[in-house]
Amino acid sequence: MTATGGAVVGRFRPAADDIPLDIPRDPAREAAERELSKPIYHENDPNLLERGLDRFWEWIGGLFDSASGASPGGVLGLVAVVLVVLAVTGALWWRLGTPRRAVTTADSLFDDGPRTAGEHRAAASRHASAGRWNQAVQERMRAIVRSLEERTLLDPRPGRTADEAAAEAGRTLPAHADELRSAARAFDDVTYGGRTADEPAYRRVEELDASLERTKPTLDSASAGAAE
Repeated sequence: MTATGGAVVGRFRPAADDIPLDIPRDPAREAAERELSKPIYHENDPNLLERGLDRFWEWIGGLFDSASGASPGGVLGLVAVVLVVLAVTGALWWRLGTPRRAVTTADSLFDDGPRTAGEHRAAASRHASAGRWNQAVQERMRAIVRSLEERTLLDPRPGRTADEAAAEAGRTLPAHADELRSAARAFDDVTYGGRTADEPAYRRVEELDASLERTKPTLDSASAGAAE
């Protein structure tokens, strides 16, 4: 009986390999991390873009939940507020039009950043070569005014219109007053009047530009222009 019991006990004695091991916590965690970092466990994970979108929508949802909780009427109240804001924004957009990058007067001669007379002349020549006579007239008129400013025959003044520039330059250069007014009128016609310029119109402004470059104002006219 005893022998038989001993045999049974010996037969079911666990092997040395079956004895559980007491592994420390940190090595066990590191081993688990190494195992879970294998690519086989991450084949179906979302990519970076998908994770970013998930985070974004979670953030939007959190904002919406916070706003709906703070607004009167909960979600319905928030929706009503959003609709009112959109309606007001649409009305302002329709009334005021698309915002401009820079604040300029309606008839301002220069509608972009400062450029030299030479740069305006080069732009005018490019437009003329391509047969874009409207733009060529505009750039040549700008070249005239910028050149007079560079020669101190006109004081630089933001927002000056073509008509104002022609009137002021005409007092400094009275011999060209009529031609300056005609050039300003041509500029206004193509810029604001919806008219189309042609090559002869451009050539007249170009000839005025060249003539003014050769003109030397008298001391009296230059002093009068500076005093204005």
